[in-house]
Parts: sequence; structure tokens; C-alpha cells
Amino acid sequence: MLARARQIVLAGPICDDCLGRAFGMVGHGIANHERGERLRAETEAGGARGLAGTCWVCGGLFDEIDRWAERALAACAGHEFATYLFGVRLSPRLEVMEETFVRRFPSDAIEPLGRAINRGMGKAFERLAGRGTVSFDRPDLSFVIDLFRDDVAVRVASVFLLGRYRKLIRGVPQTHWPCRTCRGRGCETCGGSGKQYPESVEELVAAEPLRESRAERAHLHGAGREDVDARMLGAGRPFVLELVAPRQRAMDLEALTKSINASTGGKVEVEGLEAACKGDVARIKEARARKRYRALVRFAEPISEAALGQAMEQIVGGIEQRTPARVSHRRADLVRRRQVLKASVTRTSATEAELDLETEGGLYIKELVSGDDGRTRPSLAGLLGVASHVEELDVLEVLLPPAVPLERGEGSRKVSR
Repeated sequence: MLARARQIVLAGPICDDCLGRAFGMVGHGIANHERGERLRAETEAGGARGLAGTCWVCGGLFDEIDRWAERALAACAGHEFATYLFGVRLSPRLEVMEETFVRRFPSDAIEPLGRAINRGMGKAFERLAGRGTVSFDRPDLSFVIDLFRDDVAVRVASVFLLGRYRKLIRGVPQTHWPCRTCRGRGCETCGGSGKQYPESVEELVAAEPLRESRAERAHLHGAGREDVDARMLGAGRPFVLELVAPRQRAMDLEALTKSINASTGGKVEVEGLEAACKGDVARIKEARARKRYRALVRFAEPISEAALGQAMEQIVGGIEQRTPARVSHRRADLVRRRQVLKASVTRTSATEAELDLETEGGLYIKELVSGDDGRTRPSLAGLLGVASHVEELDVLEVLLPPAVPLERGEGSRKVSR
């Protein structure tokens, strides 16, 4: 080790940090610069005195760590955080010098320059900020220091909230829906709003969390979606609300639930808000949840109770459903096989009935009733031989499969107050 340190010291001006990191993987509990100081002292005691000057490897970069940490702290001013992570992009010159250093003094004990700088900047940032700990998994703040461009970029991790929503009125889409005429630019048709509908479940649910967290924007990720003209009742539809680039991360979720429900004018309600993580978005969206519906159906001709009962028995089982004509402009034209798991009916008049259906996720109920000109088989209309139409549709239950675990732990500590 001393022999190699002597070679490094005599090769040119070298800082204590680079000398120490040449053996950075040896031992624990000692910083590179301290290790370098000791090695320099011992090599000098043996008669090997190196040249003075700026380090030929890092160019004095380790002396600039506090300055970069101060810039990082300024870049995240106003953002609450508990964890952070630094990443450094070396300049071309530094990459060449590091490659030369490693090639001239090969060893399994060398700590790479990028890793040493990352760790040093993290420690300096934590000291200057007076808070925070490094996290390689889900940092609240991620910094990228670009040494070539002399730039500090910060990415603020989203906050995720898991819950269920009920949509108590019809005519409200789940998410923001751009105007069909102007595609969101604003026109006479939409009154300049750029929206097809004046409000959405996403906007109603997100308004208070946006105000509380001071996030830039929000996205609602639902376990499926109901039609605009359908209500979502029962225990509600599972969702994850993503708050993008929040300044405030800690929120009282019980109080937030109350404020959301008080602000929606009885149109939407949420319950069970709890902290979630990014992985929950995929778990929610990809879950094959079963659904239970109530549909008020009108028939073009009078239907006997016996005929209706027989048709409902036959509707249970496999359904082949081609992408409905009404959504074919925005969905792939495929034939999907789904199951009707349970079905019951109450005939309210000769031309009306109320259906209670439990189905696999992804089955279009309106087309199950109407047949969609033969695109859905079997259908209620096809079995009855009479045109049938859903007048009103309600989603009564969204049942997630038990094999959909939702992560907890770190996120709940961040969000709950």
C-alpha cells in the first residue's frame, strides 16, 4: 500500500482525497482525505515528496464540494424533504483523467471519482441543510450535478395518496377531458376552457391536496373508470392520486379527507386516504378487479318475465366482446373474452327492468345489453330478440383481487402528520 502510494505521490500533484480514494475500499470508518493525509505523511517520512499544485486527477474538485452543495440547497429552497440523493456527471476532462489514473494505478481498492464526489456532496448538503438522510431507493429530492455544463438540476419526487372515491352524480368524467373541437386549446364550443366537461373527479379530488401540498399538478390513477354518465357508488373505486413536485410532503390525511369532501359540493366523496408509493400506481391500474353493476334497461317491445329470466340465466358465462363502436376511435380494435359471474333481474314494467350484474373487469355493460350491432355475443338484446338499451348505469362495487398487495411503510411516515 505504501509502495503504491509512493508511486502516486511522485506521479504528479495529487490531493489527499484522490490519494486516499486510491485505497478507498480498504477498511472502514476513515474518510478518503484523512487516509490520504496519513499516506502522504508516511511517504514523505520515507523520502518521497510529491509536487505541489492542483490535483492532476480531479482538478481541485473536492475543494468545490461545499460550493456545489450550497447551489443544490438553493435549488430546492422551499421544498420539504426527509431524504435525498446526489448524482454527478463528470466533465470529459475529468473522465479522461480518471481513466488515466485507474489505468496507471490499477487496483480493486480504488473508489471511483464519481462515487466519492456523490458521497462528499451528499454529506456537505446534509450538513448545510441541517436535515435529511441519503436514500438510494425513493429519495424525496434527487440532484444531478453536471460539472461540464456547470449546472444543478433537482427532481422532486411525487407524493402518492391511495384511497377510494364515490361519484354521486352523472355527467362527470374521471379525468380531465380535452375539448373534442379544439383539443384543449380553447374555443367557442368549450367557452375557452379547453375542456369537454367543466370538471372531473380528478379535479374535484385533487383541489385540496394541491392546495395543501403546493404541488405543481396532480394525476388521478384509477382502478379502471366508469362512463361519464355512470355513478360510482358503494365503497368507491380505488385510486392513487399523484401530487407532482410538492413543496409540502407531510399532510394530515384525516383532515385532508374531510376538506376534500366538504369542497366537492356533494358530487364526489373520498375515503380511506393513506400514503402510497409509485409502485401502487401500476398495481392499481393493472389489477383485474371484479365489478358489480346496477343497470336500468329499457326494451323496445314488451318482454315477459319468463323470457327475461331465461335470458338472464343464459347471459352468465363467457362473453366475446369486440371493442365497442363508441370507443373504437381511441381503443385498439380487439375481441376480448370476459365473464359474467352473476346476474339477477327485477322486472319493473313490461318494457323496463333493473339488472344486477357481477362481471370480470373490462366488460362493457352497455354493449352487453344492446349487443352493439353484433360486436358483443351473447347479449341481452340478442337473447331476447328485442332491442335493449341501458337508460342508467351505476357501479356498485369494485372488488380488487386479494393478490394485489399495496406497499406501505416509508411513504406513510412521509405523508402522515
